[in-house]
Amino acid sequence: MMGVTQLSKRVRHELTYLGYPPRAWTVPRSRDGIPVLDVLIVGGGQSGLGTAFGLKLERITNVRIIDRCPRGFEGPWRRFARMREIRTPKEVTGIDFGIPSLTARAWYEAKFGHKAWQRIDRIPQEIWRSYLDWYRDVLDLVVENEVELTSIEPDGNLLLAHLRHSDRIERVQARKIVLATGFDGSGRWRAPPSLVANLPAERYARTADDIDFRRLAGKRVGVLGAGASAFDNAAVALEAGASRVDLCFRRADIPRVNPLIWMNFAGLLGHFAELTDLERWRFMRHILEELPVPPTQDTFWRCCSFENFAWHANCDWRSIRDESGVAKVETEAGTFAFDFIIFGTGVETNLSMRPELAPIVRHIALWRDRFTPPPGEGSDLLANHPYLGTAFEFTEREPGTAPYLGQLHNFTFGAMPSLGLTGAAIPGTKYGVRRLVDGLARDLFLEDSATYYQDLLGYEVPELESLESAVTWLDRFLSNTINPRKLIDQLDPAVLTKGLHGKRASRHPDDIAATATTTSPQRARAKRTVADVWPKSADERAETNKRTKTKASRRRATYGPNE
Repeated sequence: MMGVTQLSKRVRHELTYLGYPPRAWTVPRSRDGIPVLDVLIVGGGQSGLGTAFGLKLERITNVRIIDRCPRGFEGPWRRFARMREIRTPKEVTGIDFGIPSLTARAWYEAKFGHKAWQRIDRIPQEIWRSYLDWYRDVLDLVVENEVELTSIEPDGNLLLAHLRHSDRIERVQARKIVLATGFDGSGRWRAPPSLVANLPAERYARTADDIDFRRLAGKRVGVLGAGASAFDNAAVALEAGASRVDLCFRRADIPRVNPLIWMNFAGLLGHFAELTDLERWRFMRHILEELPVPPTQDTFWRCCSFENFAWHANCDWRSIRDESGVAKVETEAGTFAFDFIIFGTGVETNLSMRPELAPIVRHIALWRDRFTPPPGEGSDLLANHPYLGTAFEFTEREPGTAPYLGQLHNFTFGAMPSLGLTGAAIPGTKYGVRRLVDGLARDLFLEDSATYYQDLLGYEVPELESLESAVTWLDRFLSNTINPRKLIDQLDPAVLTKGLHGKRASRHPDDIAATATTTSPQRARAKRTVADVWPKSADERAETNKRTKTKASRRRATYGPNE
């Protein structure tokens, strides 16, 4: 069985097969003597890492990746993803870019064995996070951790990003910025303001918050929401020793159907963005409003295995008040008393909640600015989502007022109405990351097309080096090679001088660089062959000369004088 070390070696070796075309090609830029980035990627989770690797495959290397979290805590997996297994089918691919050895399955089998892979239905969430750690390392993707983007603003034809380090603020100019900031990257995790207005901060949390579940031992816990994350948090609270957990929701029943599973086919994942606005609106209105994501069967059973767990349908919360350290909740089904509340009410899409967008948010187009739904098909939820271009770029609310928005790409869950399940969910990564990378490469090339044209006009490196026949060229080459005087003329003067004085040739980098810049192609060829074809003694040289002339005569006899 191949281990992870051997798999890593194979991945690196396979990447050498994909080395065409080899050169980095973007045109270097600087502003006030400071280099300008081609792409700044904000977020070092699966989307940010996949984007960085995709750019690397396209030979776009002037890239930085930042993440505000410590290493290993990028994304949700070691912070607030409290499910036992990721909900995506284990066979999912995407950030591997079609390289089999880079898939999660290849890594899992190398680490745990083929039979272990066959035994699991889904990948444990901690294992998925470990796979991402390996992915980052094996591909040499450098993530600058504990660096936070605080704001973005235009700066001429560039974007200016303000980055907060632990000890300083850095200003970075970039041609492109990618926001790979996850589920809440277009808004924030929601706790209904009317419900928390009278609650002290220590009495509640949202599902994405850092919750110390040990503090809930022996406590009465209320959970608002019927989705997957609400059940995940309820399960962890029960396992931590909560005395009772009540999960409440306003719907008549727990959601059963997961629309994201239906979306897992290549046509929709790859080409949703080509639908008309009306078609996209209708698809997403049904998916996001009428079919909320349910808990998995395993998560539901995980909660129901505790006798002190109960769920309450038709239980919309009307108000909460804090009385002597207890949260009293008035609902449609009566009054509850909780020591702690967890809001599993999802993400509110609202770009004005993102501090990094504050200087420019008023110029960004939302769906409400570009599309008017038919009567009876309105949706405030969809209307608040950003209206994105084909490569996840923001668009202008008023055409011509903010062209720089095309340089800012929103690869978050907020991209769903515009581009489908591609921005933050694992199943859409295969198509979303490719679309994003292709768009970035396209824009970078088109912006500098005039420079590439001028470079073409000045290109004079010959591929055809000689108009002589092959035999004539070979005769002359061999004659020069075995002629000591001509050979000496072709040798590097610095090396020859040191040799005549009995000194060993230097390997100092400066000497090597000087040699590389002064050595002609003919001199290089002579150097490569001298050790093999120049005998040490006079008799050996005479014999070699005789054999060479004989071989040349045979070639002329076989191919003719003009071959």
